[in-house]
Order: sequence, then C-alpha cells, then structure tokens
Amino acid sequence: MKTRHRLAVLAAAAAVIVVLFVVLQPSDDDEAATTPTTATAAATTTQAAAPKPPRPEYVEVRARDLKPVGGVKKIKVTKGDTVRIAVISDTDEEAHLHGYDLSREIGPGKVGRYRFKADIDGIFELELENAGVQIAELRVEP
Repeated sequence: MKTRHRLAVLAAAAAVIVVLFVVLQPSDDDEAATTPTTATAAATTTQAAAPKPPRPEYVEVRARDLKPVGGVKKIKVTKGDTVRIAVISDTDEEAHLHGYDLSREIGPGKVGRYRFKADIDGIFELELENAGVQIAELRVEP
C-alpha cells in the first residue's frame, strides 16, 4: 500500500474515532447514558453529527450566611416531571429535601445537584439540615 493511501486511511480512522468520542461521551446527569447501536454509530460516521438539544436548566437555590438569598425559593412542578435543583452555599452544610428524603453536601466549591422524577405530589421543604433553615419549597401538583 502506498504511503498516500495509508495516510488517507489513518485520517479517516481518526475522524471516525473523534466522532465516536463526541457521540458516546456520557452526560453529567444521574441517569445512565445509552450507547448507540452499531447501525447508529455507522450512520453517525457517514454524516455530520446533529447538535444535541440543550439540557433543561437547573433551578438555582442560593444560601449566604445560612440564609436563603432572596427568600425561600418557590419551585412548582407537575407530578411526573423531572425536577432539577442546584443548591449553592458559602457555608459547608447539608441540603435536605424532605418527603423525597434526598440530601446533598454543599459549601464553597460543592454544588448540591438534585435530579429526580416528581412522583409524589404535595409540598416539600428543602432546608439547610444542620442549621434548620428552609431555603426552598417544592410544590408537586397532580
């Protein structure tokens, strides 16, 4: 095989590897990423990868000096929705979502991220557990 042909084959292989790396890269969501089938991977290599739709935003809840910034944040969703909450604090604490019994360690450099299916309707308190301070209210409507 001539050097020119080898270089062309190597360039094509490198392009396929780059496309597969981008397509198969896992997301930072809690749910497991899915792996495309061989047919999907082959189709991806023959055409340009379509841009991914933007991820849904996280509702941001901030605490400063163990108090909710701007007051208690009201979050309203419908039962069955996926809830996404990011808790940011300037103090090391535990953020606890009552009813769903979910806790995250937060503090400087540690964002507590919640991502879950809203499968229980009602009103739930998100609090700084150790300080006993409510920072958000999650309302899940039927």
